[in-house]
Amino acid sequence: MKLVRQGKISYLQPERRPAGLTAGFTTRNGGVSRHPYNSLNLGFGTDDQLVNVEGNRATFSRAFDLPPHQLLTVKQVHGDDLLLIDEPNPDLSHFLTIKVDAIVTNQPGIMLGVLTADCFPLLIWHKNNKIAAVIHAGWRGAANGLITKVIETIHRHFDYPAAELIAAIGPGIGAHNYEVDRPVRDAFKQGSGYWDEISEETRLGHWQLNIPLSCQLQLEKAGLKPQNIEIAKECTCCHPELFFSHRRDNGISGRQLGFMQLS
Repeated sequence: MKLVRQGKISYLQPERRPAGLTAGFTTRNGGVSRHPYNSLNLGFGTDDQLVNVEGNRATFSRAFDLPPHQLLTVKQVHGDDLLLIDEPNPDLSHFLTIKVDAIVTNQPGIMLGVLTADCFPLLIWHKNNKIAAVIHAGWRGAANGLITKVIETIHRHFDYPAAELIAAIGPGIGAHNYEVDRPVRDAFKQGSGYWDEISEETRLGHWQLNIPLSCQLQLEKAGLKPQNIEIAKECTCCHPELFFSHRRDNGISGRQLGFMQLS
């Protein structure tokens, strides 16, 4: 991925996006919020002033010539439900409070977004720019099969095989900074996520957890070609100049955005 500038903001742009697809992962730079949310905090669920978050979202929207009401984020709850939008919706406001952790659409013009600050944002699209999906994947999302559910939904509702899909896994916390305990292990053991392949024990009852590898393995298992999966190298915890990090900043943190829009 490459770091690009758009208007007042900067973001990581996937290399394999087709013409007409807007997609990327924002950095924390280019907004109006003050410390500790400086500066492009896009998350309404933080303790940042509402006027600042609204201003930051307006800045983001202007960068892509997007009407502000066409930026759609939902209420993320670390679950396994998704929102499917398969017909025109001139008013997206009724989606804002829906409790889901993924959005899938074949509708052009809607900017889909997931908010993160150590969890991993996933973007999935069809190679011919026919479908877009965004996923919020923390350890719960990786363990509960949400990624597979999204791929199955795309195939079932739109008849696009997984081999025609491309994915980008955005920046999140690296395994070297992410230690988890037994309840997390148990969730993976009881669910999905390839625990044995993605974990390394550091001390009794504690493991380093590689969530992007879990996401990659689940995408491949669902049928995506390995060469069609791109993973950001940056760790949110290691780069305070670029990203918010919930763990690094002890929970007092803004949110960056993984975003997609079909033309």
